[in-house]
Amino acid sequence: MSHAIRVHEHGGPEQLRWESVDVGRPARGQIRMRHTAIGVNYLDVYHRTGLYPEALPLVPGVEAVGVVEDVGPGVVDLGVGDRIAYVGGPLGAYSEARLLPADRALRLPRQIADETAAAMMLRGMTAYVLLRRVYPLRSGETIVVHAAAGGTGLFVCQWATSLGAKVIGVVSNDEKAAVARQHGCRHVIISSRENIAAQVAAMTDGQRVPVVFDSVGRDTFAASLDSLARGGLLVSFGQSSGPVPPVDVRLLAQKGSLALTRPSLFHFIAERRELVEAADELFRVVAAGALKVVVNQRYPLREAAQAHRDLESRRTTGSSLLLVE
Repeated sequence: MSHAIRVHEHGGPEQLRWESVDVGRPARGQIRMRHTAIGVNYLDVYHRTGLYPEALPLVPGVEAVGVVEDVGPGVVDLGVGDRIAYVGGPLGAYSEARLLPADRALRLPRQIADETAAAMMLRGMTAYVLLRRVYPLRSGETIVVHAAAGGTGLFVCQWATSLGAKVIGVVSNDEKAAVARQHGCRHVIISSRENIAAQVAAMTDGQRVPVVFDSVGRDTFAASLDSLARGGLLVSFGQSSGPVPPVDVRLLAQKGSLALTRPSLFHFIAERRELVEAADELFRVVAAGALKVVVNQRYPLREAAQAHRDLESRRTTGSSLLLVE
């Protein structure tokens, strides 16, 4: 019998329960895979709490790495023993084994280890979408990245730097400031004691920036708007501090004809072609050394609740993984 973390009621980390599950055989177009490493993301918290509603009971998790154990009818591109990774698709990554649509699986390059891949799929592809699709970044531009020492923030800062951008990272304390500087940030603002918008203005000789990438949400939204140059774009892609309150769109005009977008990675990789294109680019930059994948927290799968507690208390840096024993 296999095991998984299941949620029967929305709520705190205590709702993450270690239970026996029957995985079953793969149907047409499916594979059965055994996980080795599973990514932990704030998206998993949103599913656990019900902020992003899903039918209960649910097994959280949207990214993982493992090995194909069985293939269903009609699956011709994958075979038993193949190393694969995935991001998106049906929830269910917090498990020892699972069924997965074969068209969401990506064969892993030999030079990318399991833990590296599990820590980079969601966040790395998010960075790709932000910097190549939502706002095609140009060399020489200065940008602001909130939560710069977090899992996604580190990817965005490194990738932007590799493209020739100057990155202003926003973090909550001195320890995270050091991490941000080590991963490409030209300047760092410590939000717990500095005025973000004032510092951005000072660092850009009053010009401010063309784009702000904000995954924090409620606590930083106003400062993000005030950090933008005329015609600038606020990319709001997370809400670790809580949802952004309703916005009067006239505010965007008053502050300089600003633009606001709320992208979701999964809309940009919904088709197989898009998924493969994003993955190929991510694998390329990681293999080339442009992105260093930082895993600073590892937990046994059965200790998923502690992983969530640490994530929500902002005690983590880099990526966190659940490992299958």
